Amino acid sequence: MASSGTNARRDPSGLATLALRTSRRTELINITSEIQTLVTEAGCSSGVCHIYVPHTTAGVIINEGYDPDVVRDMELALDRLIPHKGDYRHAEGNSDSHIKVALVGTSQSVFIEHGRLGLGRWQAIFFCEFDGPRKRDVRVKIVAD
Repeated sequence: MASSGTNARRDPSGLATLALRTSRRTELINITSEIQTLVTEAGCSSGVCHIYVPHTTAGVIINEGYDPDVVRDMELALDRLIPHKGDYRHAEGNSDSHIKVALVGTSQSVFIEHGRLGLGRWQAIFFCEFDGPRKRDVRVKIVAD
């Protein structure tokens, strides 16, 4: 599930910000290739890639990226476990989104080995939207050994 309208910008410290536009309320977007591109552009052969989502209703996970049905199953399961409409008190109407992020988290770290993300054979990095559609940012910091 590629996002529509993806681009990245870097600040002087090397922190990159990946800009995303989501299209659904709950949506997992594979951002592995965009993150790998940032690693390649940084010229880092060994180190750590930190991925951080600075939002309270969106997160990031590492999970299977080979079979797209896994992603769809995760989206459906999270929506079943924590439905959009519930006995919530938060006035903005997105309590379910905050709860989902509390479960999946807002950061991941991946080793960089020989200039490549050190992911397992089936692993991919997914941006997790729980309150879309929206414009979102993913911050990426590459730290060389």
